[in-house]
Amino acid sequence: MDRDVLLLGIAAVLAGLTATLAMLGIAYSPFVFLAALPTGAAAYFLWYQASGRLKEDMRSRAAGRRSARGAGEGAPGGDSRFAREARARMGDGGRVGPRGADGRGARTRGRGPTGGPAMNANSGMPPGDARRTLGVDADASGSEVKAAYRDRVKETHPDSGGDEEEFKRVNRAYETLKGD
Repeated sequence: MDRDVLLLGIAAVLAGLTATLAMLGIAYSPFVFLAALPTGAAAYFLWYQASGRLKEDMRSRAAGRRSARGAGEGAPGGDSRFAREARARMGDGGRVGPRGADGRGARTRGRGPTGGPAMNANSGMPPGDARRTLGVDADASGSEVKAAYRDRVKETHPDSGGDEEEFKRVNRAYETLKGD
């Protein structure tokens, strides 16, 4: 609240400066009038922010985009080729996270370590396979698992010339062992 009062005070000072510059521009030189334009714009934008109208407008625009997306006019992530391919790879229409009991997405946010859907503690990989994938012993500590994971990710990351399927397998292995 104190921030809004401060912004309103600064906006009032800028509005007064704008009025003074406009009067001087009319009386002496039109070039002084040009200096009044940016100060007037600054005063307006500060008032717009402090009055809360900016926040209201941003929320209504976001709500409009969400309703348009729900009506099929847009898609999560946009309509670029990359976004369409990413949604196709996910195979779930862009939903993030596991499904709830009602069949809809139980979680709407949360991403795993690779930027893909978040995984729960049971990633579907047996702990023995996960240890072999990361190259750690059965009695490895959490920090050893993490260090092995980081090394394997560097080797298998697709951006570094690695295999995408092996990279996914390394991530599943880490998700399995991370909970232990």
